[in-house]
Amino acid sequence: MRYDNVSPAVWAGFFFIQGIDVTGNDSFYITTAIPYVNSTPHIGFALEIVQTDAFARYHRLREDRTYFLTGTDENALKNVQAAEKEGISTAELVERNSERFQGLREYLDLSFDQFIRTSCDPLHEAGAEKIWRAVKSKGDIYKQYYSGLYCVGCERYYDEAELIEGRCPEHKTVPELIEEENYFFRLSRYQDELYDLISSDRYRVVPESRKNEVLNFISRGLQDFSISRSEQRARGWGLRVPDDPSQVIYVWFDALTNYINALDYAHDGPLYREFWVDNPHRVHVVGKDIIRFHAIYWPAMLLSAGIPLPETLLVHGFVVVDDTKISKSLGNAIDPVALVGRYGTDAMRYYLLRVVSPTADANFNIEHFERVYNADLANDLGNLVNRTVSMLERYRNGCTPVVGDRTSLEEEVRLVAAHVRETVVESMDEFDPQSALNAIWDLIKRLNVYVEESAPWTLAKAEKNGDGAAAEQLDSTLYTLVESVRLIGALLEPLLSDTARKIRLQVGLVEEPEGEWSGRLQWGRLEAGTHVADPQPLFPRLEQAAAV
Repeated sequence: MRYDNVSPAVWAGFFFIQGIDVTGNDSFYITTAIPYVNSTPHIGFALEIVQTDAFARYHRLREDRTYFLTGTDENALKNVQAAEKEGISTAELVERNSERFQGLREYLDLSFDQFIRTSCDPLHEAGAEKIWRAVKSKGDIYKQYYSGLYCVGCERYYDEAELIEGRCPEHKTVPELIEEENYFFRLSRYQDELYDLISSDRYRVVPESRKNEVLNFISRGLQDFSISRSEQRARGWGLRVPDDPSQVIYVWFDALTNYINALDYAHDGPLYREFWVDNPHRVHVVGKDIIRFHAIYWPAMLLSAGIPLPETLLVHGFVVVDDTKISKSLGNAIDPVALVGRYGTDAMRYYLLRVVSPTADANFNIEHFERVYNADLANDLGNLVNRTVSMLERYRNGCTPVVGDRTSLEEEVRLVAAHVRETVVESMDEFDPQSALNAIWDLIKRLNVYVEESAPWTLAKAEKNGDGAAAEQLDSTLYTLVESVRLIGALLEPLLSDTARKIRLQVGLVEEPEGEWSGRLQWGRLEAGTHVADPQPLFPRLEQAAAV
């Protein structure tokens, strides 16, 4: 049995921060949607996979046994059409473009445990066949002639009432009228059960507005939907319907099963047992345009097959340009790889996790990106770290001082730090990296003010003149700053891991953090006598805008 990009995920322990008791040694499974590979990755998918990565890293730091799945959806008709347009085989196109999605691991500093490809993974094909047979044995698959308006871009049928001036609301194209005999799934049979599951939060849809959207859709009545296409219309590409090679499994019925197939549902494998059957924490992260498939079609399929449902569906918004959804077909996609090449990985991750809402749409333009980079990363964080390390070099020969009594000002900084620790934990538990980073930046800004309030340069002058009290106060001020910087680095570990690593090195710690994350979030872990490194800029300031 082979798994691509599988890394160890064995964790155990206990997490305790400032009165917050979070038990580790649990299992946590999280997935992205799997994107089509008719083109290269764009910033919209980068948002989704960076969010998912942050949650996976957070749960690993909590010492939960964590599994993070992503991959590519390769059996779509739009992939076939893209290959035809280029004059290459579909297999060649999906192989090439899938490698580009896998390459995001390096560019975006991703920690996924497995990357599944639906066109060639034997576990996926075997699992798709198994769930088809399970649903069919329940009496929920039947065959009939059908006529409908089909958008290849969405890979779905539309009712005329759903179109805008006769065009697909997403792709602005005129759907094709399709008439053929297909297999159908009895979605209507599960209408009441789905409504109860979602309304009661047994299948939790986040945010609440998306939950209400799903409930409203279900309330209007669910119709059975086609789950196959003719082999001819699919151009011979895709997974064949079991026992009927004239039909290909509809890409959405096929693709959704990847979430359990990657875990070896087909053979009831140990990963499937641990991370799906016996694990209450099963989380899908998807865009709002595919909420219907994940909130309605997928759980209905699982109910039919007698398989446990996911626990949470986290729905993010769109990254838009000039108030228009980024789309490969519309030609307005922003290349995240190019952005990383110009600004760096953590600048990209920071923008997606803090500036972009975890659940609402966000407008992107490069001028704003650069303003945020300079203000938040170069000025707020970068200057704080650089000034702190430089003052330790200048006033204490780069050595972390011994601390005596603290002033009320320093106690206030410690209270702010304690509150930030609590907020980061609570926010990440609620799938809200934006609030977590907001809290961290509150601490960063408070520390920049603290530097001016405490005026270490003035204390240093007084120390030179023999003022012993000033010398003690300077020790306390410098320790407060460098320990706060260390703490900021620890808080950033699940969000901006490379920046966290650089901060650890700057304050004189070994590259690999020692001890549990919960311990690293406690005040006072930086020992007196630790030698800081030579100051290095974390985020060099941008002097002018650059086209990407």
